Amino acid sequence: MSFNVTILGTGAAVPTLNRGTTAQLVNCQQRSILIDCGEATQLQMRKFKVKFQNIQLVLISHLHGDHVFGLPGLISTMQLLGRTEAILIVGPKGIKEFLLSQFKLVGLYNGFPINFTELEPNQEGIVFEDKCLTIKTFPLNHRIATHGYRIDEKPGNRRLDKEAFDETGVSNSYINKLITGEDIQDNNGVIVRSEDVTYAPKPTKSYAFCSDTAYFPPIIEHLKDVDLLYHEATFNDKDSERAAETFHSTAKQAATIALKANAKRLILGHFSARYRTMDDHLEEAKSIFDRVYIPEDGEFFNV
Repeated sequence: MSFNVTILGTGAAVPTLNRGTTAQLVNCQQRSILIDCGEATQLQMRKFKVKFQNIQLVLISHLHGDHVFGLPGLISTMQLLGRTEAILIVGPKGIKEFLLSQFKLVGLYNGFPINFTELEPNQEGIVFEDKCLTIKTFPLNHRIATHGYRIDEKPGNRRLDKEAFDETGVSNSYINKLITGEDIQDNNGVIVRSEDVTYAPKPTKSYAFCSDTAYFPPIIEHLKDVDLLYHEATFNDKDSERAAETFHSTAKQAATIALKANAKRLILGHFSARYRTMDDHLEEAKSIFDRVYIPEDGEFFNV
């Protein structure tokens, strides 16, 4: 099963011709998850050929406009295109009022169920879980209540060693038990141990999203050993005072978090429009953590 991330918007505060505001589409184990939904996210989805009707879950980090203003329009378009499947929206307390009050004012009839999970300001822990994945939230340090998210795959079944299995001579009807880790005894008394005829499951992967936040070491415990980490880097080092004033991070600070969390790879984003290039961001981050990427809108990453 695939686990990948499409970066739909890499800019901060306001959309520009080159960078949209924050939004990401995560596909994990056939689950389609939208993280944040800044202005014009649905246009970015069309531009980068993302099928937004497949989205089952929306994770909103906080209620600043560059992370949420695209959501009413996206939901409206889903309804206009005939969606009937339910959608779950997870976000800070107030996300339900934000969305439904706009629908009420414009007289939008919503043709499909919208379910909400609203988070308390300092809430942490599991916010979604099914047989394939777990999503946890943790608090960030921004001007308003803001949440990070971590998506972890659950281990799949073990993989059959067909040659070893065939040598046992037992019926194929036992395969399902064996690949789930269960030892079996057939009708002839033959005992087969799962570990003798199967391989271990494929290693699980994880992705973490750290939206707008000042440098905040308490999040490190939630990011330990993550395979791919997104962390905002609105400013570079020469503007570190501005970063502190606005509760944002520099590229070097984001890299420090990645290093201390033992992340395998780091994606930076939420870049201020004041910078013509991201060369300084990349250089400063790489002075701390080598496996760092500066994405363009539409860039795709396998987790």
